[in-house]
Amino acid sequence: MNINSFSFMLTFIAGLSTMIGTIFIFFKMKKKEKVIATSLSFAAGVMTCVSFIELIPEGFQLITKTYFPFYSLLLVLFFINIGIIISSLIDHFMPEKNNKLYKVGLISMLAIILHNIPEGIATFLAGTTNTSLGISLTVAIALHNIPEGISISIPIYYATKNKGKAIFYTFLSGISESFGALLAFLFLKNRMTDTIMGMLFCFIAGIMLHISFYELLKEAKEYEKKKWVYAFFTIGVLFMGITQFIFH
Repeated sequence: MNINSFSFMLTFIAGLSTMIGTIFIFFKMKKKEKVIATSLSFAAGVMTCVSFIELIPEGFQLITKTYFPFYSLLLVLFFINIGIIISSLIDHFMPEKNNKLYKVGLISMLAIILHNIPEGIATFLAGTTNTSLGISLTVAIALHNIPEGISISIPIYYATKNKGKAIFYTFLSGISESFGALLAFLFLKNRMTDTIMGMLFCFIAGIMLHISFYELLKEAKEYEKKKWVYAFFTIGVLFMGITQFIFH
């Protein structure tokens, strides 16, 4: 297997792990409200942790390769806020369809697609330059893609009662990882700069932070007590923090 095929395989595995998050829609749960609140809170914790301990620090580090730290910090804050604004606009103009829960699932899917494309680019480029780095990055991404799959499949399923639709939307978000790899292979392998990648990471962090606090946590609190919601948010943060510590 040549190095490009190997790197494509890594991104496919990382993206496909999102589908593991759909397993919970096949279990019959007596307390639907608790399942929804738990899933959304946990996913929000994971996304928040990914933003603060992976995307933003990595973005800052990449940008400082070109600019002074102070100017780099301003760029980081600027692109985080751009991400929050864009996510707010998507939220504002997206129709609610049947209910708010369906909207939460759709917005989560869009946010994760935007997150997975550059993640696929990074995984592909890492795999082609350093095999061991590519493998460890794939494992870390696969672990945090599972709760991201939950954040799409659970709200979509409970809003529509349609397993096929929940699985399809989750699959779309997962396969976008491989689309990022394809972009890297065809166009970006020799054109993607550290600065652009850093700005992109910060932009995505802004989107994910908005989704976490304004969509996932806000919706979770409508189904369960705040203490329960914050407890599983914390568990999500700890889960992601521990996996990042182990695999980085």
